[in-house]
Amino acid sequence: MTHKEFQRAGKKPGLQVWRVEKMDLSPVPDEYHGNFFTGDSYLLLYTTDSTRPSYNIHAWHGSEASADERGCAAIFMTQLDDFMGQSPTQYVEFQNEESKTFMSYFRRGIQYKKGGAQSGFQHVVTNSSDVKRLLHVKGKRTIRAREVDMSWNSFNKGDCFIIDLGKIIYHWSGSESNRFERLKTTELAKEIRDNERKGRADVEMINEGEEPEEVINVLGPKPELSDAVPESDVRADKQNKNKASLYLISDAAGSMTMSVVADKNPFKQDMLSQKECYILDNGGDRKIFVWKGKDANKDERKAAYATADKFIKDKKYGKNTQVMIMAAGSETALFKNFFFNWLDKDEITGPGETYTIGRIARVKQIPFDSSTLHGNDVMAAQHGMVDDGSGEVQIWRLENGEKVPVDPSSYGQFYGGDCYLLLYTYNAGCKEKHIIYTWQGQKCSRDELAASAYLTVNLDDSMDGVATQVRVTQGQEPAHLVSIFKDKPLVIHLGGTCREHGQSETASKRLFHIRQSSTKATRAVEVLPTASSLNSNDVFVLKTTDSLFMWKGKGATPEEMAVAKYVAGILGGSPSEVQESQEPAPFWEALDGKKPYQTSMNLRSQQIIKNPRLFGCSNKTGRLIAEEVLGEFSQLDLLPDDVMILDTWDKIYLWIGEEANECEKAGSDTIAQQYLDSDPSGRLGYPIYTIKQGAEPPSFTGWFHAWDPKMWD
Repeated sequence: MTHKEFQRAGKKPGLQVWRVEKMDLSPVPDEYHGNFFTGDSYLLLYTTDSTRPSYNIHAWHGSEASADERGCAAIFMTQLDDFMGQSPTQYVEFQNEESKTFMSYFRRGIQYKKGGAQSGFQHVVTNSSDVKRLLHVKGKRTIRAREVDMSWNSFNKGDCFIIDLGKIIYHWSGSESNRFERLKTTELAKEIRDNERKGRADVEMINEGEEPEEVINVLGPKPELSDAVPESDVRADKQNKNKASLYLISDAAGSMTMSVVADKNPFKQDMLSQKECYILDNGGDRKIFVWKGKDANKDERKAAYATADKFIKDKKYGKNTQVMIMAAGSETALFKNFFFNWLDKDEITGPGETYTIGRIARVKQIPFDSSTLHGNDVMAAQHGMVDDGSGEVQIWRLENGEKVPVDPSSYGQFYGGDCYLLLYTYNAGCKEKHIIYTWQGQKCSRDELAASAYLTVNLDDSMDGVATQVRVTQGQEPAHLVSIFKDKPLVIHLGGTCREHGQSETASKRLFHIRQSSTKATRAVEVLPTASSLNSNDVFVLKTTDSLFMWKGKGATPEEMAVAKYVAGILGGSPSEVQESQEPAPFWEALDGKKPYQTSMNLRSQQIIKNPRLFGCSNKTGRLIAEEVLGEFSQLDLLPDDVMILDTWDKIYLWIGEEANECEKAGSDTIAQQYLDSDPSGRLGYPIYTIKQGAEPPSFTGWFHAWDPKMWD
């Protein structure tokens, strides 16, 4: 029997979450996605928004979840997989040991809350200020906040905590805490304010020893706190974490049996038959993979989870061993890494016709076409569009803590040092609806961030609190926001306004970097006017006091050239089109001479299947720990107190931050080699480039859009 909740499953891109309550499923409101009660089990479905939609199902278990709840979640996971034609990849997750895929859904981190459904704790959207809790925040990239006892005994000098008192949310920083952990804790505190309190709370920063009276009244006088407690890293102590064995699953004898196919990796891809099911045993890293061939026996496919569970018990692995179940064609990157030179179908035959698999929708992936939006609900859902962007829009820039209207003639243009409010009004049927976009520039001040949150709430209140609020960071603008400006691209200028000096002066020499993103949104971002900013894959517009150039890289697209002409019109003058490698002398003179820049065409190549990956690395425990940056990375993810690895598959870049410890700096070569040696696919002999913060070559910076060499100044 199909659960009623599954009728909505996978209908639109994004995340759906259910909690197991009384052996049934209860949906969790969007505002509470990323919040988990430690006494419960959950079911999550993630639907990708891409040209080839795919689905991930996760069963998550809190550390105090009962055996009945775990079993119930496993049953629902199997039922949901059946409902969707057994095409999703399935994951079994455990508190504190979630997979990278799971954590990637929650860019601002996750919260573990005490209690569970049986104790009466509910995920209810409320503006209530009757809250009193303490959250212990850990991590610089993968953020986990665990609810602990409201007592000074829970504190230490080395970490950050959130003291949530309802109307006021305090971010408390220990005297030995890391500044990047402080930044992430602030983001999480704002997330609580914006989602759980609907903006109706204040966030205040306090340092150890500067606690206000309100905090002392709750916690009592502060005693001498313990020193920083090193976070125990279970992963660093695991043995043979990259060793695996491959088993064939068969029910030919009337019961499920297993036989060894290969006892060590890397495996050959042709070891997998589409008529069979297999278990890849990576028990040394507490991971088990089940691979289901598309022509495999139906009973074998359906019994995948039960077979994996029995395998774990037979091997006497821990009960928190992660299980990942995938159908042929839906293999995860982690699974592929155990095979030598894995080739996807598209790499052999080229892209084919894209269909969603299963009963939920034999729906062809639909390109966006605004002219047919109102008559095509499927397309609207796939692209996250409420309408075609033809509603009414008002834009304000924040100046001295106040909203100042923006001239409509410059809509679509923003300053990277400012914050803006955009009010979008549209009709849904006979009802008027509103969206408030809060756009925050990459270099806006802390005061402007605080003011933007406050003014967003005020604007919402003026409309009786019915508006949808969307916080947008520069470079991450959603498709609907981009559509508001019709055929105009987003243009981001350097500079902005500030209390002391007002509007910044326009430079006499300006360079704009124009690039079309994977979502087809084209942006023009002002960068430093130097030749090293150029990139062969893109288009640039250079403006000086007496000249205007449109530089066309060899990998540029027609859409980028069209945007370049628009930007040239904004800057004024008659542009001269310059082809890469045919630049006149005045062009290089305007950029203070010719310098090396990114010339690799790999950035644009349609043959590349594997995306580059960025890792923060540490060997402080004596063993390499590499933590991947989840989602789409940017220059902001390069933390000066870390050693980073950028893996572009044919090259390895080792980036050394200025504040990395001496042990990591001295052992940087070893770190890079350890990274390659630990690759289960057996990559050997790849070049390793070691570069220092502030001295990055174009071949490195070219992987980051609108690289800013002055970011760390």
